[in-house]
Amino acid sequence: MADDDVILVDEPAPRVRRITMNRPAKRNSLVHPLRGAILETLREHDQDPAVSVTIIRGAGPSFSAGYDLGGGNEGHEMPYYTPGGEGAWPRHVTEGWMSIWDLAKPVIAQIHGYCLAGGSELATGCDLVYMAEDAQMGYPAVRFGVPDMHFHPWFLGMRKAMEMMLTGDSISGVQAVERGWANAAYPADQLDERVLEVAHRISLIPLELLQLNKRIVHRQMDAMGMRAGIRAGTELCALGTHTAAMREFIGAAREKGLTGALQERDAPFGDYRTTG
Repeated sequence: MADDDVILVDEPAPRVRRITMNRPAKRNSLVHPLRGAILETLREHDQDPAVSVTIIRGAGPSFSAGYDLGGGNEGHEMPYYTPGGEGAWPRHVTEGWMSIWDLAKPVIAQIHGYCLAGGSELATGCDLVYMAEDAQMGYPAVRFGVPDMHFHPWFLGMRKAMEMMLTGDSISGVQAVERGWANAAYPADQLDERVLEVAHRISLIPLELLQLNKRIVHRQMDAMGMRAGIRAGTELCALGTHTAAMREFIGAAREKGLTGALQERDAPFGDYRTTG
């Protein structure tokens, strides 16, 4: 699986680059090569003086349904080094997405369809988030485990974060804007155009100012403890892998297949894979 298979890169406007995750049949599940290609391409854009801003979107019906749980990583190494030991996986993915904060140039997440679990982590690591009104952002994996990246209390407020963590329910693009996770929501057929309008406005600002002004916001969030809190949460994710609920889910996936286990998980809630 080559990098040029899992992403497409174009320049839809001057000084604007766009990364399209290109696994539509898998709802852009975040296999190792895809994660690596995204971060490597963002670093390339960060060093290219002809680029001011990058957009990340997904091909097909969804932005991303999250990490690949169906064997898609078989034969692929993790795309960057993370110290091993207990909790290595949540530390790995969290530090990868949070590294987008440390890039000089802004990155925009453009979300349609489902933006679930790891997909919501990727979007959270971006600097701006624009959604289709009917897009759905959620973390259904809380129904069998503990999230890798605990961004919800910071962006959604304690009460909504608690509800999402205790139910696995999703919110729409409109609700995500109301809660503060996303910047704006538009009709799906207008999303491309409206995101490009924002990217164009960003591209008019001198690069040295973009870098400083992006850093201003993230440094304030760091001072309030956001990054430390999210990193601490990876240890809770590690504990979650040892629960009886996780063992039961893994057993069900082996016995019934991943799709069957996920359908069984979501059936009582009537959402995700169980809707008509």
